[in-house]
Amino acid sequence: MESLIEELKTKIIAGFHLEGVTPADINADEPIFGTGLELDSIDALELVAILESDYGIVITERSVADQAFASLRALAGFVAANRT
Repeated sequence: MESLIEELKTKIIAGFHLEGVTPADINADEPIFGTGLELDSIDALELVAILESDYGIVITERSVADQAFASLRALAGFVAANRT
């Protein structure tokens, strides 16, 4: 799980062009949106696109997204359980 968390950190940093942020700067237990990484709703769409293209995961329900995007650790668990 920890290696997947690190992989997701790297993808998020690169995908969202988070300059000056390293994987070590990201707390896997903090919220992804709002506080924590301070990503917004447009970033959520980008994150969904990353999940689709890199892991074959399609999220169609808001409630699923809310749970999966609660934190980076939650996202890693979701990816591990649902990737194709």
